Amino acid sequence: MNINGKTKTCGLIGNPVEHTLSPVIHNGLAQHENHNLVYVPFQVENDKVKEAVEGAYALNLHGLNVTVPHKSAVIPYLKKIDKLAENIGAVNTLVRTEGGYKGYNTDMPGLCRAMESENYTITGESVILLGAGGAARAVAMLCMEQGAKEVFVLNRSVEKAQAIAKEVSDIYKEGTITPMALHDYKKLPDHKKYLAIQATSVGLYPNVEDAVILEEDFYDKVHAGVDLIYNPYETKFMSLVKAHGGRAMNGLKMLLYQGIIAYELWNQVSISEEVAMEILKKMKEELNIHE
Repeated sequence: MNINGKTKTCGLIGNPVEHTLSPVIHNGLAQHENHNLVYVPFQVENDKVKEAVEGAYALNLHGLNVTVPHKSAVIPYLKKIDKLAENIGAVNTLVRTEGGYKGYNTDMPGLCRAMESENYTITGESVILLGAGGAARAVAMLCMEQGAKEVFVLNRSVEKAQAIAKEVSDIYKEGTITPMALHDYKKLPDHKKYLAIQATSVGLYPNVEDAVILEEDFYDKVHAGVDLIYNPYETKFMSLVKAHGGRAMNGLKMLLYQGIIAYELWNQVSISEEVAMEILKKMKEELNIHE
């Protein structure tokens, strides 16, 4: 592309950022859409978040993505925050507005769009949510937002699961959310099958033989599994779901769509599914995935 005085700059702030796939997504989209825009990752130390946000605005950056560990830390330095991001308590996209950035969370809409693209649904489902960290909290909010029938939050520390359940039920009055210790999955009724969402880092490369729950009988309860991890491309959790007759997907499309939604917010455009699949292909090439 021809970089000139009219080129818009977007970027990513996080720590670390060396292995991010976001430039593949956004520079690929700019090329496809013929937009005069470049996307660059910026490593920001944990004590420099305020300076990074204010500096980006002063430098006329068109928009930013935010990744770990800054997704909550940026919030005090925003002009406005979208309701969903406020509920989740985490922001991953900053959109330039008059006087400052507005914060959005496109992770959860991205997960929703990814699941829809693979014909998974949350509405009316009984959901088992594995984990009680920041990602699990966001997924719990999404489940309530999307009208899950019930959500069971399973975690090693039941206190963390209880904290998420309380926060979520304080915001969403419809649906039920139940905290449980991980090993208490045996208490879940056997007469129905569940959608299981894996929201921990267990099983992430290089620990590819790990899963939060390895017991085979757990997977007899699961008709579909969603792992937020995408490296490895098929996690141990996914292979266990499949071995017990369920279907499973990883988090690569979630990463794709959260980026696409951010790009749409920055540029007031709608990205076609055809272009989305072209970008997904580029992401797989970057990860050296051959199916």
